[in-house]
Amino acid sequence: MGIKYYRPITQARRYYSVSTFEEITKEEPHKSLVVPKRKKGGRNNQGRITAKYRGGGEKQHLRIVDFKRDKVGIPAKVVAIEYDPNRSARIALLSYKDGEYRYILAPEGLKPGDEVISGRNIPIRIGNAMPIEDIPVGVEIHNLQLYPNYNSYLVRSAGTSAQILAKEANYAVIKLPSGEIRKFDLACYATIGKVSNPEHKDISIGKAGRSRHRGIRPRTRAVAMNPIDHPMGGGEGKSSGGRHPCSEKGFIAKGKKTRKRHKFSDKLIVQRRK
Repeated sequence: MGIKYYRPITQARRYYSVSTFEEITKEEPHKSLVVPKRKKGGRNNQGRITAKYRGGGEKQHLRIVDFKRDKVGIPAKVVAIEYDPNRSARIALLSYKDGEYRYILAPEGLKPGDEVISGRNIPIRIGNAMPIEDIPVGVEIHNLQLYPNYNSYLVRSAGTSAQILAKEANYAVIKLPSGEIRKFDLACYATIGKVSNPEHKDISIGKAGRSRHRGIRPRTRAVAMNPIDHPMGGGEGKSSGGRHPCSEKGFIAKGKKTRKRHKFSDKLIVQRRK
């Protein structure tokens, strides 16, 4: 896991960097765990643009990743570490004792040949998934469930991890990568370790063409638009918008609270993210 830089034979190459992919052990994905990914170009089912500046990009296939880790009590061997074009982290191909294959998020330090398992009363080892109740305070975790028997939506990005700070009554107090400190039910599952590919944040795109390969189209500045297209558009000569930065619908861009007020989960948040 490292970053490769190029000799600046062109201006774009000067800022261009890529991952070395040295941890990847298998290039082709497991066929039974791959489904086609249909691109929508930011359009909804009526053909109208609902997400701007999307379109094009390389063809990709979705890997079916097991975020729930609900195959309890059956050990699995890590067959390979693979690249996934749909996420910043690497994925690990597991072969279970009963013959089933599954993908999981690869934690940092997991290698082919290692054995992982999910369930209760198992060792605290990288890649093992268990309820928070069984994980000691201070251990780094990832792939965290928001509620018991729920999909794991939290701490899945490259190089991230959460930390258990304390346990009280039926809840564990956990610090998330955003800085938010929140209570989680002790029955929620989490995986031991830190997500792989921590260098992802240091990679420089380097040129516009790479963004196009990722399906990201050029973004037009609001002040360069006409008044009918954006609240900050128009004006004589070059203007700065004439108001606080805002979205196309007029919502303040800097500092506006977007979280729903009086939400049920407010009582679970100990400290909001900065």
